[in-house]
Amino acid sequence: MNELQLIQNRVFEVRNQRVMLDFHLAEMYGIETRVLKQAVRRNIDRFPSDFMFQLVKDEAKQLIFMGASQSVIPHEYNFGVAFPFVFTEQGIAMLSSVLKSPKAIQINISIMRAFVELRKYALGYAELNQRLNILEMDINTQFSGIYTTLTEIEREQERRSRPIVGYIQPENN
Repeated sequence: MNELQLIQNRVFEVRNQRVMLDFHLAEMYGIETRVLKQAVRRNIDRFPSDFMFQLVKDEAKQLIFMGASQSVIPHEYNFGVAFPFVFTEQGIAMLSSVLKSPKAIQINISIMRAFVELRKYALGYAELNQRLNILEMDINTQFSGIYTTLTEIEREQERRSRPIVGYIQPENN
């Protein structure tokens, strides 16, 4: 698995935003999670709620049990201390100004590329979805036309009275 795919696999959707978790970022930067959180807390003005926020219990639990094969939050994560921070694309970009190591800069470049690829994928998906909706409307229109035509044919046949074929007994008065 290449670096781009590894990063993309660590991007999750929380509160309708694509985010990365603090401990994944810390691992990628080669620092401890507490060091990353400490740097963020020291520069909290750089991280408004649309750049970074802390998960609540239900969100954290949902990520823990996201999939059997995918361990998003390790079971041993210490929730008694604090819930994970999650960073949006803008928050990750801001991390590069807080963590000033050359490795942090390179990791941020890779993460930005991963977000761009995810955006391209999402746009392609949206375009495909739009095309499918157009096809669905076209098919519905065609079926509606076929149904209307068949209904008209049926009514026309009912209007035509076919002569009775066969022996007709005269009525006795």
